[in-house]
This record gives sequence, C-alpha cells and structure tokens, in this order.
Amino acid sequence: MLNTSKFNAVVLGLSLIVGLAALGFLLGSYAVTVKEYERTVNVRGLAEQEVEADIVIWPIQYTDASNDLGGLYNTLEANNSKILAFLQRGGIEASDVTVSPPAITDRLAQLYGDGSAVELRYTAQQTLTVYSPDISTVRLLMSGMSELGREGIVFSGADYGLQPEYIFTQLNDIKPSMIEQATREARAAAEKFAEDSQSSLGKIRNASQGQFSISDRDRNNPHIKNVRVVVTVEYYLK
Repeated sequence: MLNTSKFNAVVLGLSLIVGLAALGFLLGSYAVTVKEYERTVNVRGLAEQEVEADIVIWPIQYTDASNDLGGLYNTLEANNSKILAFLQRGGIEASDVTVSPPAITDRLAQLYGDGSAVELRYTAQQTLTVYSPDISTVRLLMSGMSELGREGIVFSGADYGLQPEYIFTQLNDIKPSMIEQATREARAAAEKFAEDSQSSLGKIRNASQGQFSISDRDRNNPHIKNVRVVVTVEYYLK
C-alpha cells in the first residue's frame, strides 16, 4: 500500500515536470513569435507629377481721374468697352468676363489734408475679371496689353492681389495613380531595408496617406503645377 502511494506520487511529480516543461516551451515559442511580429520598418513613398492648370482667373484693373464725376463715369464705360472688345477679339467669351462696380474716391472729402494740392478731385479704380479654361489664349492676351495702354488706359498690376491665379481642378482624376506610385516607392524602400537586414518583408501593419499639395513649378510658369503626395507605410519584418 505504501509502495503504491510512493509510485503514484512519483508519477504525479513526473507529470507535473513534463507538463511545466511543455508549457514553458509553448510560452517560449509564443514569445518568440510575438517578438518577431514586433519587428517592423517604417518607410515613405513619394509621388510627384507635373500638370497644367485648367482654370485661370485674371483680374484686369485700371485707374483714372477727373474733376468731372459724370465725365469720369463716361470714360470708365468707354475703357470697359475697349477692354471687352480686345478680349473678345482675342478669343475670350463675354460670359467669361465680370465687370465690377468702379471704386470712386472724392479726394476733397478725405478726413486729412487741406485739399489745396488736389489737382483732380475724383479718382476711380475699375476691375474686370476674366475666368476662363483657355489658359493659352489668356496668356497670349496678357502679353498684348500694351495695345490698350497706347489708347490711354493706365493699368495696375504690381499688387499681389492683381496677379493672375492658375487653378488645377482635376486632382481627383490623378489621385489613384499617384497613391499607387507612392505605395510602390514605399514598398521598394522596405524591401531594400529587409534585404540589408537579412529579413523578409511581411504584411502591412499600418499605412497613412499625407495630404496632396499643389504648387507652382517655378516663378516664371505659374500655370504649370507640381502635384505631390507622400504615403507612410509600416511593414512587418520576418
């Protein structure tokens, strides 16, 4: 009876030892697996593309002055007609041009100064805005504005707000291909890293897409845009 109890105790002890050893092995293997899956690499892929703007907004502003307010309005109307005719001869539709109300200033009504040095009482600023998808036609007309200048129209153009604005509106059409390109670039960088570290590339753990940016290619060609996007991808390493 005593021998049987000792034998059972020995068997139980051996079973516990074997069980603990097996459990330790399994836990060790699991820990190694988890550690391996914690090995990751973060890479970025860049995609850039040059595109041409498809909309131009061109503000045309000129100034005039007179002591006769009624005569000044007549001059503005005549100048507007000259500018509209110039644009239409060049291929711009009348519907693409917006004529804003003139801004008239009475210099004698200003709150400062004695007005004694005012030669012309009324000054006017008139703005016509061209909104057109025909970029090449508008740029050609810009270079021919001296024709109107010879007719006595004094244009303003130094202010930043009067510079033509070029817009690219077809971003959604090129987004998928650019994201695909950026993702390929990121994967190529990750594969190179894995090769150098004697690893193999696993699945994607996380990925994020940066914002698309659109900027002028250079100062002299604002109608040519540079579209850019960066994709960040985190891969597992095996």
